[in-house]
Amino acid sequence: MKMRSWLFAPGDSERKMQKAVEGAADVVIFDLEDAVATDNKPAARALIRSFLDANPAARSRIFVRVNPLDGPYTLQDLAAIMPGRPGGIMLPKAYGRQDVEALDKYLSALEVANGIDCGSTPVIVLLTEVAECMFHAGDFKGAPRLVALTWGAEDLADSIGAQSNRNPDGSFAFTYELARSLCLLGAATAGVPAIETIQADFRDSDGLRTRAEGVRRAGFRGMLAIHPAQVEVINEAFTPGEDEIAHAREIVDLFEANPGAGTIGWKGGMLDRPHLSRARQLLSQVDWD
Repeated sequence: MKMRSWLFAPGDSERKMQKAVEGAADVVIFDLEDAVATDNKPAARALIRSFLDANPAARSRIFVRVNPLDGPYTLQDLAAIMPGRPGGIMLPKAYGRQDVEALDKYLSALEVANGIDCGSTPVIVLLTEVAECMFHAGDFKGAPRLVALTWGAEDLADSIGAQSNRNPDGSFAFTYELARSLCLLGAATAGVPAIETIQADFRDSDGLRTRAEGVRRAGFRGMLAIHPAQVEVINEAFTPGEDEIAHAREIVDLFEANPGAGTIGWKGGMLDRPHLSRARQLLSQVDWD
């Protein structure tokens, strides 16, 4: 599945959920956590279940962000929505791999109870929303159901008691840049895509584009969105351009024509195996259909 854009929609708003699904986001995340007040959570669960039942063709790209495992609502969330066969689950405020393993057990039981293939519901983990998980970002290799890792800056600031997560110039402070790097390294270790966190100012399309292009160069493969207006910018930023594709294809073709070579002279420089690996990774992001 494509994972360039992940668009949040509050689970207690049928209108916003419908608009999100009708848009161009690769993945839509119906939110039962931060976007829904405690008193509204039962109604939101029922609304998401009804939406899933009514839109079977869209299920594969609908994930649901449940409430964190250290609170009282996760099992209620899962019991309510899993009969609707969501495309996946987002786990917030994870403390470490043990939370993914616990979620796997809950999902397996609910899949069996609802006639769903056991193990078929994928999971994306928000891994830096609590300080403790910062120390376990590299522990997710082989974690069950894991298809992506992402990070969060707002809840992390709350977790450590910070008044702000920004420098005076608006850039992320060191701790949050560290969280971003740990997400990237953890995802690479786990062999899954790293997904960049949200940009809160959805009106700043230029800033969003600059940031999205920058994190893609750094190794991220997609980005969270909080507004439909952000989706097209994100999709474009995380889609390799024609020049990039041609460049990568030329490198791959050159090594295929010289299978025994470890290094190859090219355009006044030298190519080695890491160049080939990066070229193949870029080409893997392209839909050739």
